[in-house]
Amino acid sequence: MNKTTRLMVGAVAALGLGFGTPVLAQTTITVSTWGGPNHGVNTIVWPTWKAWIEEATEGRVTVDVVHDMGPPAAQMEIVADGIADASWIFHAHMAGRFLATQLPEFPTFEEFSSEDAAAAYWHTHQAHLAQANEHRGIDVMGMGVHGPGQIFTREQVDNLDGLSGKRLRVGGGVMSGLADAMGVTGVALPPTGVYEAASQGVVDGAMLTLESLRSFRVVEVAPHTLTVDGGFYRGSFAIIMNPMIWDQISAEDREAIEAVSGEHLSRLFGYMMDVSDESGVEFGKEHGATFTQVPEEDVEMLRGVTEELIAEWSTAVEDRGVDADAALEHFREQLALAAESEGIADRVVRQ
Repeated sequence: MNKTTRLMVGAVAALGLGFGTPVLAQTTITVSTWGGPNHGVNTIVWPTWKAWIEEATEGRVTVDVVHDMGPPAAQMEIVADGIADASWIFHAHMAGRFLATQLPEFPTFEEFSSEDAAAAYWHTHQAHLAQANEHRGIDVMGMGVHGPGQIFTREQVDNLDGLSGKRLRVGGGVMSGLADAMGVTGVALPPTGVYEAASQGVVDGAMLTLESLRSFRVVEVAPHTLTVDGGFYRGSFAIIMNPMIWDQISAEDREAIEAVSGEHLSRLFGYMMDVSDESGVEFGKEHGATFTQVPEEDVEMLRGVTEELIAEWSTAVEDRGVDADAALEHFREQLALAAESEGIADRVVRQ
């Protein structure tokens, strides 16, 4: 059920005229969100998208963000069932359904911003991945990636051999394949469950992003960080909407909303991740976090593992109508173009 306000009619301007002066109708897009209140998606992405939408529609459409409507893995169902109009999803939470979306998750061993990666991902999704129809039943408003995924441990680890046999939180997708290759026991947990699991000794650490040092209090329970350039992995996200909301919105306003979504919304999501990572690293250093670069011999091993994972993925997505080689090439081309384009920073609203 869409949370849509009713048409409001203004007071009668003159009783003798027999009609009133209408006030503009306002449709509210209800967004279900997860992650803590201070997470960047809640302090940067939603406030900015709301401001963009209100400006683009001259106030006829707004956004209302609601917390704790359901766990992360349930967000797609929440939107598809119309409980909320929109949300953000992490594709790896739904093992089996999403496969083409693993494209930006593979290690690159090169540094690039999440904002540029998200913009490149949006265009690659539209050109090559959408045909896999993995988001069937919902509309995709933007695609996103998080920053470099690194490995956080309770005890100091200097190389990959030190991870053998350890229990690490994984979120699925490429993370699981890498964990297997490194001799790690993967434990499926949402980021919000890492603090408790690590503090109780259920896991020895986690594969997470640098922003988690602060946003999920990881520095308190797993202060030692093992890093590789570009990250061991990236994570794939989408901002989704129930298509039935368009029944409540005019064609003009739909066009306006879509104009401030797509690449713009994707860049916004990536920008938020960049800012959050910077904040996480700063917070981590202030609270005693350590950062150890993986030795070169381990990087070479990871390159070999990555090639195998990409080959397996390429074969699998072919059955879904995706030309993996073309999609990967398109992503790399778009990544270079995104780096040369104007960033989103000047248009961001902070809560």
